[in-house]
Amino acid sequence: MNQVAEPVTDPTQYQDHDGAEMLRVRDLHAFYGESHILHGVDFDVKRGELVTLLGRNGAGRSTTLKSIMNMVGRRTGSIMINGNETLGMKPHRIPRLGIGYCPEERGIFASLDVEENLLLPPTVRSGGMSIDEIYAMFPNLYERRRSQGTRLSGGEQQMLAMARILRTGARMLLLDEITEGLAPVIVQKLGEVLVKLRDRGMTIVLVEQNFRFAAPLADRHYVMEHGRIIEEISKAELPGKRDHLNSLLGV
Repeated sequence: MNQVAEPVTDPTQYQDHDGAEMLRVRDLHAFYGESHILHGVDFDVKRGELVTLLGRNGAGRSTTLKSIMNMVGRRTGSIMINGNETLGMKPHRIPRLGIGYCPEERGIFASLDVEENLLLPPTVRSGGMSIDEIYAMFPNLYERRRSQGTRLSGGEQQMLAMARILRTGARMLLLDEITEGLAPVIVQKLGEVLVKLRDRGMTIVLVEQNFRFAAPLADRHYVMEHGRIIEEISKAELPGKRDHLNSLLGV
């Protein structure tokens, strides 16, 4: 049985505004202790877009996602989510704005089976996918619904980590390296899922090392280097800039 959503105390923070910016990041600096990781990151994501954060290891892509979720030591700048300034917001309140974060480490509860993992997160807003809808999108999870987290393959764990977010009602997904270490057939399946989610109106920010996977999916690509956004490339510009982008990424 699905958990019942908490009453919405301020409905304005959940409103969707078609065509508006879902996310606006300005002059974002992030620190782990004395280490200065992000050096004035600026980018935006419109509702219903799929954008990538590309870059070499250590460029600051994963830290950018963690900063949006307030999971770093210290931040300065501005992070607007659906019109709400969130820089001073407690981490547990940010998902209530409709944000789902899928970390690289996935965070599957090993002692719970697939369906228990799916039912665990609370509903943070209306419009989340039902268990039946999730199983239709991820048939592998239906087949393994009584299997413990420890018995899932890496690909099945990644599917479960994404599916768990979709049940909460999130409208923007922050996905960190979802294809890393996975077999090509699973990577292809995840690409199909991302297309379906975008078709449902989801907004997606994808940190991805596998450019071949990300290139045909994204509306725009942001390239990061040394904690900054150094270039923005649209889908239309991509064919003419592929060699340039490969040189930036060291592909």
